[in-house]
Amino acid sequence: MHPPLLSNSTYAVTHSFSFPILSAVSMMGLGMERQSNEDPEGVGDDMLGGGGERKFGKRKREEEQTEEVPQGGKFLGEEVLQDPLEVFGRDIMVMILSNLDARSVALSLLVSRAWHGVASSDRLWSSKCEELWHGKAHIPRASQARGLSKLAAYSISVMDGRRTRILRDDLCDHAWEFHFTKAAPEYWRNLDPYWKGTGPSMRRYFHPDGSQTADPGDQVWGGHECCYCIVTSFFVGEGRIREHYVRINRWPRLLISRKEDWSWEMSNCIFHYNSIRDADKEGGTGPLSLLL
Repeated sequence: MHPPLLSNSTYAVTHSFSFPILSAVSMMGLGMERQSNEDPEGVGDDMLGGGGERKFGKRKREEEQTEEVPQGGKFLGEEVLQDPLEVFGRDIMVMILSNLDARSVALSLLVSRAWHGVASSDRLWSSKCEELWHGKAHIPRASQARGLSKLAAYSISVMDGRRTRILRDDLCDHAWEFHFTKAAPEYWRNLDPYWKGTGPSMRRYFHPDGSQTADPGDQVWGGHECCYCIVTSFFVGEGRIREHYVRINRWPRLLISRKEDWSWEMSNCIFHYNSIRDADKEGGTGPLSLLL
C-alpha cells in the first residue's frame, strides 16, 4: 500500500526537496498496460513468435507494480517528494526554521502534527520572543506567566502590544514623565524643567488606591492631594469602545494612545504624560490576564 499523500501545504514546503526517478520506468509501465488491454492472453505474440518477449514484459510489469513510494513521499510525474522533516531530522529542521520570520514559522505549524511538534518548540520560539521584545518599552506581565510556552508568550505579547485600552495595572506599574504643553500658562511652563531645559522631566506615580504622587521637592506639585479615575464606555450591543480616558481631579480628560514600542501616552490641552521604559522589570508589567 502507498503511504498517505502529502497535503497541499506540505507539498508547497517540500517541493524543493524532491528527487527524480527514471522516466523509462513509468513509460514502460504505461506501454505494457496498453498491450495487456489489447491482447490479454498474448495470442498475437505467440502467432508472431514473440512469446518470450511477452513473458519478459509481464515479469517487468509485475516488478514495477511492487515498487512503492518511499515513506513520507509522493509521486508527482517523474519526481518523488519527501517531507524535509523526515529527510533532515528534528534538530536540523529547528535550525532551518530559526532562520525564518515568526509568521512563516507559525504557518509551518499547520503542515502536520510532526511539524507542529517541531515548530512549536521553546528552543525555536525563545529567540523569536527575544527579537520581538528587543527595543520595547514594556514587556506584558501575561507573557511572563510561569509554565507558559514560548509560542504562547510570543502570541500574547503581540496581542497585548495592540491593546489600546489602559488599565489600572498599566498606570500603577510604570513611572510617568510629566510636562506641561505649550498651551499651558507661562507661569507653569517656567517651573517645568522640560521647558527650561534645566534637567530631566518631572515624574508622576499612580497608586492602586486611586491616588497620584510626585517626587519630593517637585515645585509644581506643591503637596496637594490628587486622585485619578479611568473612564471607559462602550457602544451598546457591539462591545466597541466609545470613550476611553483618564481623569485626574477635575482637570480636562487625558486621551490615551499607544506607541509602536508599546509605551503609553496620555495628554490634554495642559498636561502630557509618557510611561517610562521598564522592559527589564522582573515579571513584566500590565494586567496578568490578556485583555483586548
